[in-house]
Formats: sequence, C-alpha cells, structure tokens
Amino acid sequence: MQGKIIKGIAGFYYVHVGESGVYECKAKGSFRNQKVKPLVGDNVRMTVLDERDKEGNIEEILPRKNELIRPAVANVDQALVIFAAAKPKPNFNLLDRFLILMQYQQVPAVVCFNKQDLAAEQDLAALKDTYISAGYEVRFTSAATREGVEGIRSLLKGRTTTVAGPSGVGKSSLINLLSPEASMETGDISRKIERGRHTTRHSELFALDEDSYICDTPGFSSIYLPEGMEKEELGQYFPEFREYEESCRFQGCAHIHEPDCAVKEALAEGRISPIRYENYTLLYNELKDKRRY
Repeated sequence: MQGKIIKGIAGFYYVHVGESGVYECKAKGSFRNQKVKPLVGDNVRMTVLDERDKEGNIEEILPRKNELIRPAVANVDQALVIFAAAKPKPNFNLLDRFLILMQYQQVPAVVCFNKQDLAAEQDLAALKDTYISAGYEVRFTSAATREGVEGIRSLLKGRTTTVAGPSGVGKSSLINLLSPEASMETGDISRKIERGRHTTRHSELFALDEDSYICDTPGFSSIYLPEGMEKEELGQYFPEFREYEESCRFQGCAHIHEPDCAVKEALAEGRISPIRYENYTLLYNELKDKRRY
C-alpha cells in the first residue's frame, strides 16, 4: 500500500492513504542503518499490520523530488510565505532571508501578506510594489474577513505547499479556513511585544483533497543563510538585480562600493526597492564577516 507521511512524532509516522484514512506506522530499523530518516511529505510503501486500529509498518521511502532543510519536509511544490501586513509590521530582513532559503532549495515562493484589513492602502501598495518588482507573486489575505482566501485555495490545488512565517501573523488561522479539519490551536498576540506565541510545534501535512496538501511549520523568529553560501553568490538570489548586472563596469560586481554599478543606478532611479537593497547589503556583510571567522 502506498501513502504520504503527514506527521511524525516520537518515532511514529502517520501515513495518509487516499480514502482509506491515516495509519500509525513505525519505520523499519534498516532506515536507521542506512542513516535515512523519514520526513513529513515522503511518499512511502507500507504494510498494514492491523486494519481495524489502522496500524502499519513503513517498508520503503520512495524517491524524493526534493528535501527541504528548513522546514524539514520532502516533495514540496511551492512555499507560501506568510507575513502580516500590519500588527506586527513585517520584518523584511526575515522575509528576504526566507525567500533566499527557498530559492537556494529551488522551491518557488509566493509572498502572502495577511491581516490586510489592518493596513492602510498606501502600505499595501508599497508591499506589493516591493515584492512584485523583485519577481515574486504577491497575495493579500485577511483571515478575519476571509478576503483573498479563495484565491489562496486555488493556488494550492494539485500541489504540496509548505506554509511558513513568523508566529503571530495569522498563519494557523488561514490554514484553519483552508482546511477546517486542521482545527489548529491559534495563539493570541502578546499586545506588549506584538509577537505571537508559538502554537505549531512540528511540521504537519493536511490533505485539502486527494492531491493537494498544505504543510504547516513551526513559526520562526530568526533564519540563518544556508551553510556554505558565499557573499559572491548572494546577488543571484535577488532576481531584480539580473537585468542590470551585465551593465556594471566590473564583472562580478558586488553592487556595494564599485563605481559605475548599474544596480546602484537602478536603485537611485527607484527601479530597485531600497528595502531589498538594504537587506542585500546587510546579508552581504554578514556573509563577509562569517568567512573572516
């Protein structure tokens, strides 16, 4: 029998098998010997030990399309990166770090700003301009008023989507609307610090229909750039730089201090977002300092 791991807790793996339901499984000991750990999102072959109690054994992990480092999930088609448009204000450095991480792992990302009902129109327009001009698809939603939720639902159809973002942005509330059976605990925002209490403690897939899955992941407050990434590589993870780079005077231009830099000229003319460029320089210096030590 073939299915998909939707959750893993304390050595037990919960495998969703179409209309048959979910089986609680243990993984064969040989996986440990091969240093292979089953991941949420893995497609597996399993044998049923007890049909009544829905128990089984995972016999084989089928080849993975991809395997994400963070969040730890396999066979993902896209990432839906959710930040709040307001309350709390979006942390652009954290958002850009996550977008770089997804690009590094070759997973297309869609940027979703939730709580659109709490933000001013000009702020929403600025968010849209910043990320559409950077080459990303941008969506706006409100879990409170249900605006934009059906558009997200159509985006998820026929795909396995990992949903990620900081705590307190309404991620779990959105997933509850998209998949009511998820019935997630949603955390209140601490008014004092405007940051959510962590409510999701492990990665978990929810089946929206036979071939559509959504994966919720624990909220994060920090993200490190991928191990081994060099400062010279960073520019390739800012898609908006590409059309200007060939016009820079120097090949391999870092777009920081060099003269006749077409990227900096585009920035000065308002064709590149100052928010994105500032994050680029911060991350460039972070990678530079990392190499030093």
